[in-house]
Amino acid sequence: MIQQTKGLVIRAVKYGDSSMVVTAFTELFGLQHYMVNGVRSSKRSASISAAYLQVGSMLDMVVYHHERSTLQRIRECKPALQYTDLFVDVTKNSIMLFMIELLQKCLKQPDADPDLFYFIEDVMQGLDLATDTAAANLPLFFMVHLSHFFGFRLMDNFSAERQVLDLREGQFVAVVPPHEFYLSSSRSMYIAQLLRALQVQDLEQISMNRQLRNELIDRCIDFYGLHIQPFGTMRSLPVIRTLLEG
Repeated sequence: MIQQTKGLVIRAVKYGDSSMVVTAFTELFGLQHYMVNGVRSSKRSASISAAYLQVGSMLDMVVYHHERSTLQRIRECKPALQYTDLFVDVTKNSIMLFMIELLQKCLKQPDADPDLFYFIEDVMQGLDLATDTAAANLPLFFMVHLSHFFGFRLMDNFSAERQVLDLREGQFVAVVPPHEFYLSSSRSMYIAQLLRALQVQDLEQISMNRQLRNELIDRCIDFYGLHIQPFGTMRSLPVIRTLLEG
C-alpha cells in the first residue's frame, strides 16, 4: 500500500554496492526500516538523493508500507525541513546526534506516536534556529521532556515545600530520599525551569555554565538508566561535553 508520511532519519547504513538501509521514525507508522536501492549509484535515475538520507534529515516520504513487513521501501522523498545550520554547525550537529542517540535507546516498538513525532520535529526546527545559549541548554530540555512520551515522566511539582528531585520517583519531594538518585534543591531548581520551558526560545532565560550542564546531563542519564533496561552508555556524550558553551 502506498502511503505518504513524514519521517526523521535516525540511522542510515550502506548495503551492498549502491543501496542503503534507512531507519526512520515516522509520523504515521512509528519506527520503520527502509531499503533504498541504487541510491549510491552514479548511474541511477531514481528521484532519491543520498544527501536526503543523512541522519537528522526530516523528510516528506512516499512509501510502500506493508503491516507485516519488517523492511519497507521508499518510493520517493524530499526534505520536509530545510535546515540552515543543523548540518554545517558542529555544535548543533553534535547536539542533534546526541538527541537522536537518546531517542534510539527509548524506541523499542514500531508503534506510531504522532505527538512524539511533532515534539521531535519542533525541537529539530528550534535547534536549527537556536542561539548559542538556547542550543547549549537544549540537550537537557530534550531529556526532561522526552521521558513524558515513554511513561516515566518527570512531574512538574517543584515548590517551596518540594525542592528535591527524586529521580527514582520522577517527582520533587520535601525530604532527601534514602538513596543516591536525587538532586539537591539548588540543582533541582534548574530541572524545574526546564520542565516549565515550552519551546526552544524559552531556554534563553535559563542561565547555566558548562560544569552545571554536564552535571545535570549526567543525572538525567541516570534517570533514563533507572527506567530503560538496558540503557548502556551514550557514545555522543564526550563530544557534547566538549562543545557546549560555558
